[in-house]
Amino acid sequence: MTRYSGINVGDSAEIRHVVTSSDVQKFVDLSGDNNQLHVDKEFAKKTSFKKPVAHGMIGASFISTIIGTKIPGDGALWYAQRLEFLLPVRVGDKLTITAKVIKKIDRLNSIELQTDIFNQYKQKVTTGVAKVKIIEDEPKKKCAPVNTEKTVLIVGATGGIGSQAARTLAREGYNLILHYHSNKTKVEKLKKELSALTDKRIVIVGANILKDNEVSDMVFEMSRYFKKISAFVNASTLHFGNIKLENMEWDDVSSQININIKSNLNIIKKIIPLMQENKYGKIVFLTTQYTEQMPNELVHYITAKSALNGFAKALAVELAPKGIRVNLVSAGMTNTNLIADIPEKVKLITAAKTPLRRLAEPQDIADTISYLVSDKSDFLTGETIRVNGGQVMI
Repeated sequence: MTRYSGINVGDSAEIRHVVTSSDVQKFVDLSGDNNQLHVDKEFAKKTSFKKPVAHGMIGASFISTIIGTKIPGDGALWYAQRLEFLLPVRVGDKLTITAKVIKKIDRLNSIELQTDIFNQYKQKVTTGVAKVKIIEDEPKKKCAPVNTEKTVLIVGATGGIGSQAARTLAREGYNLILHYHSNKTKVEKLKKELSALTDKRIVIVGANILKDNEVSDMVFEMSRYFKKISAFVNASTLHFGNIKLENMEWDDVSSQININIKSNLNIIKKIIPLMQENKYGKIVFLTTQYTEQMPNELVHYITAKSALNGFAKALAVELAPKGIRVNLVSAGMTNTNLIADIPEKVKLITAAKTPLRRLAEPQDIADTISYLVSDKSDFLTGETIRVNGGQVMI
């Protein structure tokens, strides 16, 4: 079986095939496409082609052959193809089918192939790009979808809150889908740690959640393992610093809105079918106490989180008939890398002003997430649970 690590950009392969009348007849029998342009000489004479034209997909089907037997070969999962038919192919044409690796996508264990077909005159008759996933090191039964009501997708699983939520949910017996953006090594280390805590399935998926096509690939990968998911937790965040209004640009605001609204919209639209299988689901967003207790110079951040609060409540109303609950966790200042740049003095003052006299820890937030994804919160939707040690009381 071909290993992903053994494939390099520039690797290529080719196969040859002569198109026969038998190929055309077999394709007609299999597909039911008996278009006269392909099978009737008299009809074809009256067209600009003058002779019958072989079905374009006859030649294109050999792209499957080269993917399945040559590059990458055994273990190839061909999941997308763009095709353009440039010239007609006729019975007797001698085709050369080529494939060349033009891109590797590490987060998906996938490659992109330039796929071209040439005739005996070295004319390119078909061109396109294929996407192929390399399946390796997993028994077949592990690729079969699991039918479960206890599977949670954690977006931003490598962050302080996301990783602690993963540890908590692993101990509680959930199957986990761990999302990462760029640091695959970190998420693999987390998976190894979690595997020592549970015998449940843990799957890693990678994507830039602001890109719709990457989210589609991510959800496709998820669906290979799970027919249904019960919960989606978005713990992703974007570093924010204080910005004076006079120095603020629209990009400062839009980048926060994108990570809080656009990313969630991209994901939710695609995972709802996986929740509707059960007519049951939980969605949990992370917001901030700053939407209620507003510090200075955070217009960009507070604007985006306020939008997220409204987004979540509107979703809660719309998705309730589908059995999907949507809630928010409003965290106070939490001891994660996100506050690493905040002076220690500011942290101490914040803790001193908190009735419980400390900052939030990731475990505090993780425990609340655990409650919201469990069946203990089934009659809760459109709500915001504050986890801030009593800093904001309304």
